[in-house]
Amino acid sequence: MVVPVTTFRISEAAALLGVSADTVRRWVDTGRLPARRDEHGRRMVEGADLAAFARSQIAAESGSERSSARNRFRGIVTEVVRDAVMAQVEIAAGPFRVVSLMSRQAADELGLEAGVVAVAVVKSTNVVVEIPDHARVASQ
Repeated sequence: MVVPVTTFRISEAAALLGVSADTVRRWVDTGRLPARRDEHGRRMVEGADLAAFARSQIAAESGSERSSARNRFRGIVTEVVRDAVMAQVEIAAGPFRVVSLMSRQAADELGLEAGVVAVAVVKSTNVVVEIPDHARVASQ
C-alpha cells in the first residue's frame, strides 16, 4: 500500500506554494502558517494546514474576476511565436510552463510579448492528476 506524505519541510512547502523558503519561514514565524518541529528540530508543515493556507491565498488573490474558469496561473510571458494566422504564447507561472495557442490577432490585441505579465486561465473538461514518486512512502 502507498501512503502519501502528509508533512512537508519548509523548502517543500515553499516549492508547492511557488515562493521562497524565507517567505514560508516568515509566515510560520508570524503565525500565518502553523508548523511544528520534528525530532531533528526542523520545522514541518502538516499537509492539511498547507492545503488550508494555499486555499486561503487563492481566495485572497482571486480578486473580482467573474469567470467560470477556476484555474488561473499568473506569470510572465517568456516567448511569443507568431505566424500569419496563429501565435504560440509561453508563460512561466512560478515553476510551471503554460503554453497557449491562439489567433495572431488575439495575441496582437493583447499586446503579448516577452516580459509582459499575463494570466493563463484554463478551463478543461479533462484534467489528469498524478502523484510524483517522491511524494510517496512505502508502507511496511
